[in-house]
Amino acid sequence: MSTNQPNILLVYTGGTIGMIKHPETGALKSFDFKNLLKNIPELKLLDCNIDAVSFEEPIDSSNMNVTYWVQIAEIIEDNYDAFDGFVVLHGSDTMSYSASALSFMFENLAKPIIFTGSQLPIGDLRTDAKENLITSIQMASLQKRGVPVIREVGLYFEYKLYRGNRTTKINAEHFEAFESMNYPHLAESGVHLKVSYEDLFKPNVRRKLVVHKQFETDILLVKLFPGISESVLTPLFNLTHIKGIVLETYGAGNTSTASWFITLLKETIKRGVPIVNITQCAGGSVNMGQYETSTQLKSIGVISGNDITTEAALAKMMFMLGEKVSLKTFKTIFETPLRGEMS
Repeated sequence: MSTNQPNILLVYTGGTIGMIKHPETGALKSFDFKNLLKNIPELKLLDCNIDAVSFEEPIDSSNMNVTYWVQIAEIIEDNYDAFDGFVVLHGSDTMSYSASALSFMFENLAKPIIFTGSQLPIGDLRTDAKENLITSIQMASLQKRGVPVIREVGLYFEYKLYRGNRTTKINAEHFEAFESMNYPHLAESGVHLKVSYEDLFKPNVRRKLVVHKQFETDILLVKLFPGISESVLTPLFNLTHIKGIVLETYGAGNTSTASWFITLLKETIKRGVPIVNITQCAGGSVNMGQYETSTQLKSIGVISGNDITTEAALAKMMFMLGEKVSLKTFKTIFETPLRGEMS
């Protein structure tokens, strides 16, 4: 590989972006990424060296789980020194979850890991796959004085690069499938690539890269709704193997003040199960104590998720529980931004 051009590794996990339509049957099948240049000859024009590695069996992103996250992380870890940037091709349905998880897995990351995918297969006439892939590679290749410009886990889709752990998939049909409601996008692709340098994550590059691979999945995500019943919730909260709960509450972090509900939360926390409060709203933040309906939550030790997304809250909880963070420090660490995932 040449040394003066950035070396970029594509990691194909599955998803629409890697599919081609059989010309006669119209059925979608994943193509061999070794033949990438044949399908996208434009890649030859890019000012970088591209290599590709694929999951042995590409998966639909609906089947994404911790084992696959570790697989992606290990591919990047094993190739970390040989490449200047990484582009992960991934189905869009769970991409925000994976981008959030990878951000916590890589501590002191000094190179770009950019997730991308597409709404239409690469072989489709109107595909968004080519633009997403080409620009993701360009974003991963950006360097200033030989140092990568982006040093975090990003997600690129439809002309915008976002911080991965700030994104949510908001549309199943539009090319603009993702949004980052509580944080500005990091870069935009127009006639020129415009980077918002002040919004980029500034890692501690003097420290050695650490890859965390222990994630705890025995957690619960509960979305509150008017009329939620005690008889359904109590057995769930009392499951003996539950290690943590993410609670999607109303507005700025408000819940029912029914005594059975508050008591249930209180007893669960007493049992050593952390409960994180995040908002159901697409944008905005939890502010416990702003209204009377959330004052009690604060006093019983519910953790504030601030303006974190559901995807990042789940990934952060899995990560922290996997790291065996003690209950004494759990609240403090969760409420502290670790990878730019909350304000």
